[in-house]
Amino acid sequence: MLRARDPRPPTVPRPQSDPPSAATGDSTDAGQRAPLTRGRVLLAAVRLADEEGLDKLSMRRLARECGVEAMSLYHHVANKDEVLDGMVDLVAEEIELPTADGDWRAAMRRRACSAHDVLLHHPWASQLFTSRVNIGPAMLRYVDATLGCLRAAGFTPEQADHAWNAIDSHVYGFTLQELNFPFEAEEYSGAAEEYMHLLASGAHPHLNELATEVMHGRHDGLHDFTFGLEFLLDGLERLRAEGSPLKTDDR
Repeated sequence: MLRARDPRPPTVPRPQSDPPSAATGDSTDAGQRAPLTRGRVLLAAVRLADEEGLDKLSMRRLARECGVEAMSLYHHVANKDEVLDGMVDLVAEEIELPTADGDWRAAMRRRACSAHDVLLHHPWASQLFTSRVNIGPAMLRYVDATLGCLRAAGFTPEQADHAWNAIDSHVYGFTLQELNFPFEAEEYSGAAEEYMHLLASGAHPHLNELATEVMHGRHDGLHDFTFGLEFLLDGLERLRAEGSPLKTDDR
C-alpha cells in the first residue's frame, strides 16, 4: 500500500483567459488579450492535461483553451508531438537540479523527492517522461546537472549513468503506483477487512498477518518514497567508496 497523495495543486500557472475570437482568433485586440505565443500554448496544454487528463488533449481542444481556431496553433507548434515534447520540458523545469559542489547524496535525494512531487502534481507526465525522446533544453540541463553531480562525487561515467537511471526508475515506478493505486489511505483498513476472506484458508499466512496488522490499525500500510531511495543511495555510496566495478552481465 502507498502513502496518501500530496494534495498541493499543480505549479504551472493558468494562462490569462482570452475572449472568443472573431475570425481566426489569432489577432490581438490591444488591452483585451495577450498575443498567442508558443509559451502560452504549452502552458495551456499542461494545465489542460492537469485538469482533464492527457487523453483529452487534442489540437482542437487546446485551441479552444487558448481562445483561438485550431489552425492558429500551427503558427507556434508544428504538431501535437511538439506540444507533448514542450509539455515535458516545462515539467522538467520544475524539478530541483542537483549541484556538484556539496554532498552528492543530499543533492540526489532532493532531486528525487522534487521529481516525485512534481510528477504527482502532473499525473500525466510520468508516462511522457518514460516514453519519449526528451531533448528539450530544460530536460538536457536536468540530466546534465545530474551526471555532473555524480561525476564530481567520483563516479565513473558508466557508474553515473547506471546510478541516475536506477534512481529515476524508483521515482517513476513509485509515482505511477501511487497515482494508480485503487484505494486512498483512509480506505486501507476497510479494504484489508473486505479481502480478508481470501486469506482465511491458511495458504497465505504472511499476507494474512500483514492484512491483520492493517485491519486493526497496528500498521497504516503507507509506503514511504524515501525508504527505497535510501537503499539505492546506500548502495551507490558503497560503489563509489569502494570503486567496485559494475557487474551488468550477471543475469
